[in-house]
Amino acid sequence: MHVYDRRYPAVAGARLLPPDAPVAQYLALRTALGLQRTVCVTPSTYGTDNRSMLAAVAELGDSARGVAVVDASVPDEELRRLHALGVRGIRLNLSMGVSATPAMLRPLAKRIAPLGWHVQLIVPADRLSALAPDLDALPVDFVLDHFAKIAPSGLGGEAHKRVLRWLEHGRGWVKLSGAYLVSEAENHDGRDAGALARSFLAAAPERVVWGTNWPHATASAGLHPWPDDAALLGLLARWCGDTAALQRVLVDNPARLYGFAA
Repeated sequence: MHVYDRRYPAVAGARLLPPDAPVAQYLALRTALGLQRTVCVTPSTYGTDNRSMLAAVAELGDSARGVAVVDASVPDEELRRLHALGVRGIRLNLSMGVSATPAMLRPLAKRIAPLGWHVQLIVPADRLSALAPDLDALPVDFVLDHFAKIAPSGLGGEAHKRVLRWLEHGRGWVKLSGAYLVSEAENHDGRDAGALARSFLAAAPERVVWGTNWPHATASAGLHPWPDDAALLGLLARWCGDTAALQRVLVDNPARLYGFAA
């Protein structure tokens, strides 16, 4: 999830400028959904300013971890400080971000490797082939966000097959968040992403995680209808098929990836 706070200025060129979305508001949703843990990700709105994310992680305490946005100029001391504050990965947004570039990937991955972090990527599916040599060379795990940005009609296509190979070979993870972002249905409810989700779960059930993607900044920007958070969690349960698989995606896998207590 993300936190938005007008006290922190948006980076120049930011494409998403949603209204404030504080931790207290998120906690009401987390309670309603029956969730107990949170991964707070610095959104593209703030560039490399991680203050809103860090404040949220501090407020949520041991139930939260963070994913930061940094660039090549970040000092090693800052990376260690972020780790002490609960950060367990970095995010490169190559879709709607304004600061990340593919050239950052390998150097930053090398620097975060000693911390045991991962790289979270938002990258259009049609750019995965060009990025493959960099991803194959990474010394850390990488997480492809939002169904690897593959639309339901891309099932069986080149990008889909490549992601399945990464999963099967232990090279990557997929996050089943924001099904509405890849949905091709008129109402963008995400139901048509089911075959994709099941293919990832079948390939490597131990390398799939989920997230609310709250507060749905693309919806507040008018890019698609507002999603139903409970319905999205219900979709995940149906895609998993049984309690053991759901436990793996919501509990066991994120414990390994983000360093939560077992």
